[in-house]
Order: sequence, then structure tokens, then C-alpha cells
Amino acid sequence: MLTSAFFLTSLWLCSAIARPLNVKNTLQTRAPSGNKSVIIQMFEWTWDSVAAECTNFIGPAGYGFVQVSPPQETIQGDQWWTDYQPVSYILTSKRGNRDQFSAMISTCHAAGVKVIVDTIWNHMAGIDSGTGIAGSSFTHYNYPGIYQNQDFHHCGLEPGDDIVNYDNAVEVQTCELVNLADLATETDYVRGRLAEYGNDLLSLGADGLRLDAAKHIAVGDLANIISRLNSTPYITQEVIFGSGEPITPNQYTGNGDVQEFRYTSALQDAFLNSGISSLQDFENRGWVTGSGANVFVTNHDTERNGNSLNDNSPSNTYTLAMIFSLAHPYGTPSILSSYSGFTDTDVGAPNGGAGTCSGSGGSNGWLCQHRWTAVAGMVGFRNNVGSAVLNNWVSPQSQQIAFGRGSLGFVAINNADSAWSTTFTTSLPDGTYCDVISGTSSSGSCTGSSFSVSGGTFTAMVASRDAIAIHTGATGTGSGSSNSSGGSTGTTSSTVTVDFAETATTTFGENIFLVGSISQLGSWDTASAIALSSASYPIWTVAVTLPASTTFEYKFIRKETDGSIVWESDPNRQASTPASSSAAVATTISTSWR
Repeated sequence: MLTSAFFLTSLWLCSAIARPLNVKNTLQTRAPSGNKSVIIQMFEWTWDSVAAECTNFIGPAGYGFVQVSPPQETIQGDQWWTDYQPVSYILTSKRGNRDQFSAMISTCHAAGVKVIVDTIWNHMAGIDSGTGIAGSSFTHYNYPGIYQNQDFHHCGLEPGDDIVNYDNAVEVQTCELVNLADLATETDYVRGRLAEYGNDLLSLGADGLRLDAAKHIAVGDLANIISRLNSTPYITQEVIFGSGEPITPNQYTGNGDVQEFRYTSALQDAFLNSGISSLQDFENRGWVTGSGANVFVTNHDTERNGNSLNDNSPSNTYTLAMIFSLAHPYGTPSILSSYSGFTDTDVGAPNGGAGTCSGSGGSNGWLCQHRWTAVAGMVGFRNNVGSAVLNNWVSPQSQQIAFGRGSLGFVAINNADSAWSTTFTTSLPDGTYCDVISGTSSSGSCTGSSFSVSGGTFTAMVASRDAIAIHTGATGTGSGSSNSSGGSTGTTSSTVTVDFAETATTTFGENIFLVGSISQLGSWDTASAIALSSASYPIWTVAVTLPASTTFEYKFIRKETDGSIVWESDPNRQASTPASSSAAVATTISTSWR
């Protein structure tokens, strides 16, 4: 049997989903082109838990799609990567059986949510022999009733059939990815068998297919298989591009959307190093055009292999990057909903795979990123702004950006270690708008802050490592409202800036967060806790905009490298903000870990 590290290396290299569009279709028919385009990758969730979450949150929150894990029979094992080693096309897996899979799709459809299925057309299992989850026996090149030796590529490299040279396109597409039995997709029989599996998924109501390891399948082979499908699903293809390699993501655009991993890397570098001011335009980089790109801040592979931001990234950068991805018009965005503990790169789903969320976060080891207040708020933002153009871009320094989406929305992101106070120019009409980052809106009321636009401007203070976002679909007044008169007449504000400075000793990979009793501090939800900066270590700092004349309780927490949380000792800390007559009011709270 292959080692776990061997499996992981192969699966990461395999990240090249090519979404070949059915040759009978046009790109205009692709599913995510509608009003609700945001996809949630429900990584390792069971079918019953996906169904429940579609009803309880995903549908009402306005998400358009869920992308679910592979449903076919695979090798046995608790590790997540066993889901990517199929042994048959029986729809029985760790996630559930055929009936549960079908019921999940029906339930999600009833909630207004479509379903994309992670689909493996490149290969079968990578072990010599065994019995699958549904009881199917197999050997490496013999899957009874499905495939025999002649249905696989045997490229004859030494010491085996594994890919050695990624600069050789033929080798990449006809040799094995770390011993995973590579299907001969140029043959009519294999093409027909893969299309049969695809049509089975579509017959149960699947709306789209993610094509795993599409880079390792020739573009023409994928086009042929897709042309045999009985309907026109959304298809997104995994095509990871290595510099100088002959196989590029752009080659696959004729088959459908392509996952643009260069976007993921660019966000990681910008938010951690080079600065987010570089993120204005993605259409002139030689990448897949935005209309054909499927983009994400992280997915299940990059979350583990260090090639993206993730929940362990410092200073709230992970959340800020998701805010950016949902605000910027480039690509069809996916949000990963996963679990903690991925520093163990083998570990499978917690809680028996049953995804569980609570409030605006997760429970039982699940992160439930799709429920985080800022992320869910930005889904509504994206649904509201649609295809509106990017305008009113401003970037006073490398880690601060703001931009509008036509006359429908406006976002400001502060990835710097100090607060950003300014008057923004916007195309939004006059009115008072809820900040969808800090809270929700309903019937003219906001649970978070609100901002008033007058004469094409509004004044705001964006706390360090934080963001604000307003749009015409979320109007109302909330705590910490900012009333801007524009021009030189000044502003009045019912908010103050509180500078927190916590002295805490940590080890590498540990980070300090702030959480408290009011919505601006996450309402005690650790998933919404505010990250502190370690720039002045061992003093951790953050500036937070809070409502004036307010008494609140708070604590600092430490997030460990495995995702677990350590709270400060009791009792809760307590503080009060001063009254405010000026937007410049600020106060400082200095404490030490206890």
C-alpha cells in the first residue's frame, strides 16, 4: 500500500479539474451565470448533513450551489484522500448510500440550492488489491464488471508507470499519478463508461460536475465524454499550472469553467506579503478569463499543502481574502466549508462525517466557514451587485483597498495594522446602509454598524485587519452608525476606536484572538473572533470600532496549530467605551494573558 505522504503528493499534483463543456452547449448555459452564483465546497460532509444544512442555512443565506465530495464506492479508510480512490460506480461511500444521495439533492433543490458533484474520470484506485466500501473486490487493473487491464494506460517508465517529467504533456496524461490506475480515456469503451456514470449522477438531479485531475486527461477526451451527457451541467475542471509546463488551464476553457489556481496563489501572496493593492485587475495576466474561471481562496488540497491561506493564517487574512473574493467580479467564487485539524494532512472528517454548525460558526470540530457572519453577508452582497462593473477603486497604501460595484455596492478592506479613517467616494444612492461584515440586516435594522451615504460620499473608520461592505439590498440603521455629510463640514459618529494590546507568549503557529459579548466582538462565537497582530510581539494588537457609551465583556483566546482553542481563565474581562462627539475618539486597553 502507498504511504499517506505518497497519496497526498499525488492528490495535490492531481488538482487540475478541467471542466469540459458539452460540445452541444454554449458557455451561456453554464449554471452559475444566474443571480446566485456562489458555490460552497462541502468537504467531507455526509449527504444527510448537507441536506439539513441546505434547508437550515444555505438556501436562506442565498448560496447558489453546494459542491459535494465524490459519491462513488472507494477504498476503505478514514483518511480524507480515500474518497479520491474509486473502485466502482456504485453510489455507496462514507458519505451515505444512493437513496441518501438522491434525497440530499432533492432537499437542496427544494431549498433553492443546486448540487455540483466531485467526479473522478482520470483514474481508479492506487493500491494493489482490496475490497471497497460497498463490498466490491478489485485488483489494481481489474475492476470486475467495469474495467480490465486493457482499459488503462501502461506507459512503461522505470521503476513503474508514474509520471516523472511534467514538461512532457503526453507523459502527464498517459502515465500514473502516484500509482493511481490511469484510465485510457482515448478509448471508446472508457469514454462510454465514464459518460454512463456522469449520466447516472445527472439522472438523480445533479446540476454540475467537478472534474478532478482534469489536467491528466487530454482536452479532446474530456470534450468527447461531455458530449455524451444527457443534459448540460455546469462543469468545472481542476487544472493546476506549473510555470513553464506545456499543459495550461487556458487549453480547457472550451469544455467549461476552469479552476484558476494562480488566483489562489496571488491572494495568498498579496494578503501575507506583497500587498492587496495589486488585486485590482485579473483579466490581463494571461489567466483564464473571469467569465470562465472558478476561483477560491482555498480548497481541500491547498488548505493542507501550504499553497493558500487557511483558518490558521495570521491576522484575519483568511476572512479578508474571502470578503475580497466575494466582492470582486472576477470568476465564479467557491467557499470551502471544512473542519479543523488539517495540520494532520491525513485526518478525515470529525463527528463521523456529519457536518454540524451552530449560529455563525461550527461545532464538533467543523469550521462551517460558509456561516461566518462576514462570509454569509458577502454572499448577499455578490447576489445583489451581480455583474455590475468595478469602479471607484482607491488604494492609499499597499494593504488598503476600497472599490464599488456600479451603483449597487461598495467594500473597503484594511489589511494593515492600523485603523483607516477616510471619506470614500461611491456611486451608491443617498441612504443609510447596513455593514454586512459586522452584522445582518432585517426590516430597516442592522445588528452591526451602518453608514450613511450623502452626495456620493460617506465617512468611515475601518479597523485594522478588518473590512466594511454595504449594498443596496441591505439598508437600515444599526449600532455604530456613521452619518456622513461629506465635504469639509466634518462628521459625527456613535462609534469609537478601541486599541487592544494583549501581552501573550506563544509558540510558532499559535495566534491570539479577541471575542466578546457584543456583535462587533463576535457575540462569543470563536469562529467570528478578531485576530490580533503579532507585529509587536509579545504584545498582540488590534484596533476595533465599537459603539460609543457601551459596556461589554470580552476575553482573549489562543488558536492552536491544530485548530483547537484555549480560553483565558475566568472571569470575563469588562470594559466600557466612552461617549463620542467626534470620529477621532479612541481609547486603549492594555492587558496580559491569564
